[in-house]
Amino acid sequence: MTNHDEAGAVRPLTLAWVHRHLETGEQVVRTEVLHGGITAEMRRLTVGTRDGATRDLVLRSFVDPFYVERAEDGLNREAGALTLLTGTGVPAPGLVAVDPTAAQCEYPSLLMTHLAGRTVLGDEGVETRVPLLARQLVAIHALRPAERPREYVALTTADTVVVPKGADAAAWAAAIDVIREPAPPYEGRFLHRDFQPGNVLFDVPPSRSAGARITGVVDWAAASWGPADLDVAHCSVNLALLHGPAWGLRFAEAYEEAGGVLAAATGERLYWQVRDALAASEEVRWVAQAWRRAGRPELTTRAVEERLDAYVTAVMDALG
Repeated sequence: MTNHDEAGAVRPLTLAWVHRHLETGEQVVRTEVLHGGITAEMRRLTVGTRDGATRDLVLRSFVDPFYVERAEDGLNREAGALTLLTGTGVPAPGLVAVDPTAAQCEYPSLLMTHLAGRTVLGDEGVETRVPLLARQLVAIHALRPAERPREYVALTTADTVVVPKGADAAAWAAAIDVIREPAPPYEGRFLHRDFQPGNVLFDVPPSRSAGARITGVVDWAAASWGPADLDVAHCSVNLALLHGPAWGLRFAEAYEEAGGVLAAATGERLYWQVRDALAASEEVRWVAQAWRRAGRPELTTRAVEERLDAYVTAVMDALG
């Protein structure tokens, strides 16, 4: 009999679907809600094996109507990415099963293996984690899949940017003008497209950050093909909002120090850095809410807006 509390309960049809993809004699014996996700419900499922041992799986289900409408494409892309990543050395989950149209589950769902480690969003040890993040992203960009994923999708336009209250109006106007221009040419790379601390798992030993290592990279639903600069820009803005603008600027340096190659022209680098920084303006409230739930109560919407303003201004000063 499945042992779980009400909050962690898996819906009946979905649970039956999960059981169909387990080994003979296995059953789900415990479920646990995993916090921190913005677009989907995440649960860890502990599976009892025939010899009395246990193993863990992760269930990802899209339940919000807004995301349910978009789930089929994302889940198919994630399933494809997880299949592609098998055996590459990139520490990604293994695909167990996917139901992108909720044909057998209550909601569109994906079942995958569970990876050890945890997300680390606190300020302590960030100087150690940033080079690790950079090296991991370089490894992802080095992949050359036999079949390319879909071209990247821009996450904002000049007309949808939300300028924070009290922001540096001149800097933001100049930044918005940058992305009114056509995208510069680029050499395509395999992109995670949401590579940031919330999607990276670490093993951090008791001696705090000394000896920390990455154990997993999760959430591959936006995997695509595009410029390395775009993945770097996305991680940069997340680091800036979590830890301060200086860490956003530092990440691009760390990426190059790890052997990554960014656009040669300053103007091209500026375009990609600004594009993803401005995209963050449309999601500040949701991102801040997720980070507060994950243990950063000081990251109010207003605090994150202020950091985003400072980061956009810093990028324009550095590259503009």
